[in-house]
Amino acid sequence: MAFDWFELARIAHREFGARVAAITDWSAPTPDREWDVTHLVRHVIEEQQWVPPLLAGKTVGEATPDIEPLHGDMRAEWQRYSDAAIRAWSSTDPQTHVHLSYGTVPLEPYLRQQIADVTIHAWDLAKATGSDDTLDPHLVAGVWSDLDGQREMLSESGLFADPVDVPGDAPLQDRLIALTGRDPRQRI
Repeated sequence: MAFDWFELARIAHREFGARVAAITDWSAPTPDREWDVTHLVRHVIEEQQWVPPLLAGKTVGEATPDIEPLHGDMRAEWQRYSDAAIRAWSSTDPQTHVHLSYGTVPLEPYLRQQIADVTIHAWDLAKATGSDDTLDPHLVAGVWSDLDGQREMLSESGLFADPVDVPGDAPLQDRLIALTGRDPRQRI
């Protein structure tokens, strides 16, 4: 199945934004044990801050001065940087190469990485806020199509806990969440 990754970016941002809107306790725990809600939202916003300068051809070093400290209203900051990232994705030539901390890569792998990050953290935030954790099925299918082939790398990266065992016939979203070291049945 072919995916429109630019459209999936918009869907992932919409999913995350809906969960940001549901936040009532910014210090609530999340499935990512290292972060509370504020830390998780800050992480996702900070990742979006890098998108415009990197897509404009800057290296990480050149882009560093462009990254502003986040201010108090995290909902407004999410909207600001989400909008800027989506504009950058939508207006950048798909043949562009991006200078990341680990090397220069084609745009699409970076886009897929960003979509996966926002998607998984939308689920984390849903769990933390007690809101609906059901993600857009097309988005889930796209992220699964990308991450399933990277099982070994994900496990070895140290960025995720070991995959959680779920039945092979579990819903695709549960398999995706489990692949990233989260228990889809977990209650916080």
